[in-house]
Amino acid sequence: MARCVQSVQEFVQDSFVPMVAVLCSEEAERVTRKNNLNFAELLRPFCRLTSEGHIRDPNNQVQVVKNLRICVNNMMICPNTVSGALSATQRRLLNEVVLSCQPQEGALSSVITAGDYNLNFSGKDYSLTATTPWFEAYRENFLQSMPASDHEFLNHYLACLLVVSSTEAVPVEQFLKLSQEQHRIQHSGEYSSPKWFIPNTLKYYVLLHDINEGEEQRADTLYEDMKQRYGPQGCYLLKINSRTFSSEDDEQIPDPWSQYLHRNFLHNEVNTLWKNLHPLDLRPIKDKAWPVVNLQISFKLDVISFPSVSHGTCLTLNDHDRIRQFIQEFTFRGLLPHIEKNIRQLNDQLISRKGLSRSLFTATKKWFGGGKVPEKSISEPKSSCGLQYPPEAPELQIRKMADLCFLVQHYELAYSCYHTAKKDFLSDQAMLYAAGSLEMAAVSAFLQAGAPRPYPAHYMDTAMQTYKDVCKNMVLAERCALLSAEILKSQGKYSDAATLLIKMTSEDSDLRSALLLEQAAHCFINMRNPMVRKFAFHMILAGHRFSKAGQRRHALRSYCQAMQVYKDRGWSLAEDHINFTIGRQSFTLHKPKDAVTAFRQILTNGSRQTATQQGAFLREYLYVYKSVMEENEVSLPHLPLPCINSSATRVYFGRERRLAEGEKQAATHVSLDQEYDQDLAAMWCQLEEQLVASANRGIVPVNFLPTQFCLNSKTDNLRNPLAVVEEPIIVEVMFRNPLKVSLALSKLSLLWRFTPYSPSEEKTTEELAGETITNEETLALQVGCFFNATLTQSVNFLTSTGQQKMDTMMVYGRQDLKIQGPRLNQTKEDKMSVQHGPDRRLNPIITPPMPLMEVFFLQFPTALLCGEIRKAYVEFCNVSGVALSGLRVSSTHPDFFTFGSQATTPLTPLSPTSAENCSAYKTLATPLQPDFVATEMLVSAEDFSQPSGVMEIPLNGNMLQPGESTQLPLWLRGPDQEGVHEINFLFYYESTEKGNKISHRVLRHTVFICASRSLSVQASACRSSASHHSLDNKGNCGTLVFIDVENINTSEAGVREFHIVQVSSSSQHWRLHKCINPGEDNDCKLTSRERAKLCFKATRCTPYQGNLYWGKNKKCCNFLSFTPCGDFFFRCCQTSHQSNIASSKTSSSSKSQTSVPTEDRISDVANIIKKCNELDLNLIVIWKAYVVEDNKQLILEGQLHVALQTIGKECSSLTLKEEAQEMVLLKFKSELPPPVVLPSADLSQLIKTNLHYPETYTHPFVQDSLCVVPVTLTLSNCSLAQVDVIIDLRHKSTSPESLDVHSSFSWVGQTQYKLQLKPQEELCLTLRACFLKAGVYNLNTLRIFAKPIEQGTMCETSHQTASPALIIINNA
Repeated sequence: MARCVQSVQEFVQDSFVPMVAVLCSEEAERVTRKNNLNFAELLRPFCRLTSEGHIRDPNNQVQVVKNLRICVNNMMICPNTVSGALSATQRRLLNEVVLSCQPQEGALSSVITAGDYNLNFSGKDYSLTATTPWFEAYRENFLQSMPASDHEFLNHYLACLLVVSSTEAVPVEQFLKLSQEQHRIQHSGEYSSPKWFIPNTLKYYVLLHDINEGEEQRADTLYEDMKQRYGPQGCYLLKINSRTFSSEDDEQIPDPWSQYLHRNFLHNEVNTLWKNLHPLDLRPIKDKAWPVVNLQISFKLDVISFPSVSHGTCLTLNDHDRIRQFIQEFTFRGLLPHIEKNIRQLNDQLISRKGLSRSLFTATKKWFGGGKVPEKSISEPKSSCGLQYPPEAPELQIRKMADLCFLVQHYELAYSCYHTAKKDFLSDQAMLYAAGSLEMAAVSAFLQAGAPRPYPAHYMDTAMQTYKDVCKNMVLAERCALLSAEILKSQGKYSDAATLLIKMTSEDSDLRSALLLEQAAHCFINMRNPMVRKFAFHMILAGHRFSKAGQRRHALRSYCQAMQVYKDRGWSLAEDHINFTIGRQSFTLHKPKDAVTAFRQILTNGSRQTATQQGAFLREYLYVYKSVMEENEVSLPHLPLPCINSSATRVYFGRERRLAEGEKQAATHVSLDQEYDQDLAAMWCQLEEQLVASANRGIVPVNFLPTQFCLNSKTDNLRNPLAVVEEPIIVEVMFRNPLKVSLALSKLSLLWRFTPYSPSEEKTTEELAGETITNEETLALQVGCFFNATLTQSVNFLTSTGQQKMDTMMVYGRQDLKIQGPRLNQTKEDKMSVQHGPDRRLNPIITPPMPLMEVFFLQFPTALLCGEIRKAYVEFCNVSGVALSGLRVSSTHPDFFTFGSQATTPLTPLSPTSAENCSAYKTLATPLQPDFVATEMLVSAEDFSQPSGVMEIPLNGNMLQPGESTQLPLWLRGPDQEGVHEINFLFYYESTEKGNKISHRVLRHTVFICASRSLSVQASACRSSASHHSLDNKGNCGTLVFIDVENINTSEAGVREFHIVQVSSSSQHWRLHKCINPGEDNDCKLTSRERAKLCFKATRCTPYQGNLYWGKNKKCCNFLSFTPCGDFFFRCCQTSHQSNIASSKTSSSSKSQTSVPTEDRISDVANIIKKCNELDLNLIVIWKAYVVEDNKQLILEGQLHVALQTIGKECSSLTLKEEAQEMVLLKFKSELPPPVVLPSADLSQLIKTNLHYPETYTHPFVQDSLCVVPVTLTLSNCSLAQVDVIIDLRHKSTSPESLDVHSSFSWVGQTQYKLQLKPQEELCLTLRACFLKAGVYNLNTLRIFAKPIEQGTMCETSHQTASPALIIINNA
């Protein structure tokens, strides 16, 4: 229950105070009206006594009366009053009292922590519990407006003040007249109100003297006469109005009446309506016009504005003291003695009737039995509450005595009397009287000092139940509930108090039910274990009843307080109901902004309502929103629908690419349709770094930042993006409709703010409305000077809803794009707190004009054969007003395309429709050399390739002027591996004007090429074992090169057959000498799945960079020395060279971890052997394919490359797919190092051997039994190191190959030779073989060992593994 300003004891005591009536003459009223007060209002601020009073009980014991307050009211008469319920006027008064008491607007709020909830309560009191002053005002006015009842005397008048002015001609006559009028009202029986406590009412005579008007001496004389007539204890002279108007401006007098009058303003307004019914008016009742009905038109259901009237303007502080002294004199010398006397009289009367003990405290019930005269027959039901007692009944006398004791704080005697009366009433079945005694007995027990007995809560429960169910008197039941709830709350019994208050809710009074439900909710929140959800639920119920009672402000407050519990707890339907009610109440209270906010929560919180309900909510919101928009015509209010995902906002700088025009295909560049990919962004950044480094002499500037065309949530938005003047900026906003109701958007426009910048000053322009854009159009910033600009984040659109045209509503509004930057997570402070960095994607800096280039491709294929050469065209257009230069291009596949070299490009037409565009190769007719010997030509790689991988695009004058365009041929070569390949181009260009913030611009293009199978080229090389007669003209022995060409095309591209046009070679140390294929004079033709084998002889040559060509036709085709053959060859070589360097770095790093001196020695030997086997021979196979397409025969051309690096290792033109690495067994390192094993098989390749002998030898064995044949052994050192050689002729072969021939021969002469061969030296050694008979003999029986000089172990050469050296010995 909400905390009250008063304590419980003070509240209960102030609820039952002695009642004093006031009856004034008209002249006295005039005197008090000078202060804008009547006499009762004049006394009200001073009715609480500051000093203690004393009375004696019937046992002559002194009882102290502390902090006593009396209630002084003007006497109002009423002919008829229904005591069981409040009148309509009284209910309206209570409603206005609650309505006039509202929480202060903008007041600080107090926070109550209840479990996981922090509840805010606005009000003046900032303590831990919230106050409800409207409830206290209602309770006070309710208790004051309770009609007087016959079953109790607490609100009956004990005394009457008769007030006459000293200016009267004969004041004594006026006193007499007023006294007679009071007697008539009390005893005539014509009036049911006011009610009087006892027949002999105390009359206290007050002479009111106006110091500024009357004569003080006359007033004193009149007062002395009054004391003689009425006694000094029954009269008083009150002097007021001592303040003069001249001193009004000089002295500030406090106004203690304002708080009482404002609090009871409405109640007093009712009092003023009875002015015409002055008690001195002696007209009959039927002639008096009762103005009660006129009250109904004087109240408005709105906040009451109190009249700003000053009170007590004629009173000084001395007058205040005189009034306070008057109240004290009246109470101590008049009222309290009067009450004490009546208590004694009642006690004596009750005891004397039975002639028993004088002490009431020892009396029993039989002492007070008898004397009652029920007015109803005994045959009526005993539960009837209509039983009434005559005024002189002993039961009523006991009740009257109990009420007198209660009013003067004698609670112990009062409890005894109430308890005794309760028994009598229950025995007589007088339930109304019994309930009243039970109620007051419980209150008296609670108020007793020292608490001799516990609070009998069951008394209150029984009394309230009796009032409510038996007597049907909700007014008394409500008073009982109010008192009991406060008492239970003071004892910490919040649950019992809440239950009691909830029982009092009913349908007869919405205001009472609302207030009690609110207090019950506060009881739940103040429990030891707060029941927060019950608090919120009962606040909702209270808000509903407040709304039914017309208390819209209190209803709104109740729903807002309950919303604190339901918000963000997953109770979406409850939230929707609360927000909807808050929105409606706010709108009716002329708070449209709050209403818009509440309705916005319904529409944006992921509503789970049905489509029909959502449509109803949306219509309410649009209606409220429209009214707000009409009031605020300056700026557009914010709309919550549709929802904007601000973080998903994308900003695109630059024009969107143009679509293809005819055969032209525009560069793909960047568009909003493309999704952001982190890997692709890194790839484009790497390509741009290569281009920037190429343009800056191989160095990337420190301030280099990659170009970002489209900014989103994944890009780096910490810096302001750069935009170019007169180029569009496209903002993509993501809308989401969270409702099940369709929304129609139209007239969308982008609002932006522009800030010009100059070195001297900076100015901010006003907000400008952007152009209207649709889904197909974009908004551009059109400005023509150097400045910085800021894009304002707002969208203006129209929203409509409804399935029918009649229900369609349209409103205008705006939505702000508030983009939250990434969360900071660098420092410790960032990690400990949630902080976000800036996101400046919507704050571009506009730079001066820059060139803008567009790229178009003509005849660009989408499918190629592997290695196919195709010619396309590319067109560069400068569509800006600034010249561009430094045009470059970089690609992820630099071997896919080439623009050619100016030095090697043949004269080809620029028009793609020329007839000479059919072939990619230039043919030169030369006479055919004998034996198909190839021609030689020196070619420099620098004429074709660029070391950095960035290709500079040749332009006329290295510049493209504004509006100009140029068209260049672009040669394409199909990838070597089949499949779909994504190839990315990045074009780079600069402005001719230096010093801009944007140093360069780039243009992206992505193509997809589908590569199909063509030819597979397998090549290998081995050393020739030819005799010395077959050496070339330079004296060098050759190497055999075997080429295996297979048609692996599956005819999917319509390829009919392939023709091998030319086989070329490129090497610094080797050249193709001639083709040694026997009997192949025709062109090499391959159909599907056919294979051709070619054999060439390669010989060493002097070191140079050159190219050797061989052609099978009658013409020598010098293709490699021109574009595009040379370009693609050298680009492929450069790509493979870079990959080899990367692999060698990896292998060397892995070996360096386990290097030891022995392994260094082995590495040296391996290097010697590797150099010995190095070949470094690149082969180029040029082919033509005949394709049938659309009943037309086309000729496709292409070239394949094979790099022979090592003798004996087969190489292929196809790219081998990487196989998954097999898992190997994990082995632990052995303790002893493994023995060093020299690579004997590799060392055997150091020496090349050849035996020269006659194939047939005839000898007469009859004449000479020994046949000696000379044999020449040629030794060749294939390495670049000096080699030790040992020749052992004592070896006898045991190989299976030599068992089939005669082996009965011997080497004669020296059987072992030790020689040294210099690098690449050849040595001939003459041997002699001796045969004993004719036959076929294998001379390959000798053993040859070789080793480098630095090695200590000899290794046998592999000459025995070669073919047998057979000789035929014939007998002559």
